[in-house]
Amino acid sequence: MSQPHRVLLTGSSGWLGRFLAPMLRREGHEVVGLDVVAGAETEIIASVADRVSIERVFADHCPSCVIHAGALHKPDIVRYRAQSFVEVNVTGTLNLLEAAVAAGHKRFIFTSTTSLMIRADVRAGAAGGAKEAFWLDEEFGPLRPRNIYGVTKLAAEDLCRLYADLHGIDALVLRTGRFFPEDDDTDGSLPGPNLKANEFLNRRLTVEDAARAHLAALDAPTGLGFQTFVLSAPPPFVREDAAELVRNAPGAIARHHPDAAELYAQRGWKLPDTIDRVYDPAKAERLLGFRAHTDFAAILQALRADRPLPFQHDPDYVSPIVAAGGDPL
Repeated sequence: MSQPHRVLLTGSSGWLGRFLAPMLRREGHEVVGLDVVAGAETEIIASVADRVSIERVFADHCPSCVIHAGALHKPDIVRYRAQSFVEVNVTGTLNLLEAAVAAGHKRFIFTSTTSLMIRADVRAGAAGGAKEAFWLDEEFGPLRPRNIYGVTKLAAEDLCRLYADLHGIDALVLRTGRFFPEDDDTDGSLPGPNLKANEFLNRRLTVEDAARAHLAALDAPTGLGFQTFVLSAPPPFVREDAAELVRNAPGAIARHHPDAAELYAQRGWKLPDTIDRVYDPAKAERLLGFRAHTDFAAILQALRADRPLPFQHDPDYVSPIVAAGGDPL
């Protein structure tokens, strides 16, 4: 483990923050939690978009590293105007970067999203004529986010890149796959636990693994500069499976997990007919030493042993800011 840090953790009242803050403390780090709404892990109620508040936090608490996990997210699009996304996700990131550089920080960790990689043709997938699954690693492009959430997260990534170039800091961007606990707000085709289990094949990780990835970024060797990392459970597939995944996903799954269909049938579940995107987390394993603990094999093992599923599912979850009826600014 690296030397202990006093970590300024933004988004500390959120779903990731409530898992990440205790992990940081168990590893010997101090945590200063900042969010716009109260929470068990939050000491400071303030918006990252408020430059004066951020400067005061740095003056009063003297953090040695920032983990910037606070943001407006994709479901917030229906609740808040586009300008709020710019102020929170872009201006807020800029405020933190400037304060971190002024304080002499050597590392800045930014929680981003794989959502910004899902341009229109990726979203359409096989229905849009794709003949093979899109393989989404850090080299995938061009990036053309399809909503204000993705646009502002990509802009914030570019700010991280700029400040790494200008000031020589390590700016580590973690593009997390799905780890939200609630049901999918755009796909009700399957029961929530079935859909989440399927997503461990290609696009999901547990919230606990997402938190562990941030610890790995904090402990990573110095001198990495600007880096992006796709985070997901390691898929069972290889790139050579890409065409079959679109044409016959159950066949590809059976080759890697022969009893998956039977285990699913016992629970009344359904495997995906088509998989049209695969997130590749190999770079995080190579440079950060991070590999998700929970993968699709772990899901199947739980089904075999009739144990609880190894991921969080809460169809009634709402974000703290929504529950509080709060203002993101």
